[in-house]
Amino acid sequence: MKYVVRIGAEDYEVDLDGELVHVDGGDVAARVMPIAGTPVRMVTLGDAVHRVVVRPGASRGLYTFWLDGYRFEAEALDERTRAIRELSGAGAGPTGPAPLVAPMPGLIVRVHVQIGDQVQPGQGLVVMEAMKMENELRIQAAGRVRNVLVASGSVVEKGALLIELE
Repeated sequence: MKYVVRIGAEDYEVDLDGELVHVDGGDVAARVMPIAGTPVRMVTLGDAVHRVVVRPGASRGLYTFWLDGYRFEAEALDERTRAIRELSGAGAGPTGPAPLVAPMPGLIVRVHVQIGDQVQPGQGLVVMEAMKMENELRIQAAGRVRNVLVASGSVVEKGALLIELE
């Protein structure tokens, strides 16, 4: 069975053939031995032995795994599923910076930006009062303000869209 495995930004072609694994054209003998009563697997690749724990992710083909104590995020899809996903565009996530949304219900005290402003990661965009405390809401990625959907004095619910970015 052939798979395309993405770890970080790197893609690997993996072909499972019994106890032989072909990775990007190279062959290696592989064996997996579960440790009874635990999620741990001992994986032998050639002469190297690794301790591996794998947990399924939020959607099909996504996994979090720990290899010798280091954590990795991976996507493993068989050739057919990957081809369907690429043709349908289902694998394409949203583009651009994420919009700023209200993390809780509250009152908008101040808005620090206007449409067209350039913003940098960590910059405070909105001050929101919730449970008698003021919280400055910061942006995670650089971008340009496309739309400001709230004003000082607005009451918002959790999840409300506050600022759109591009």
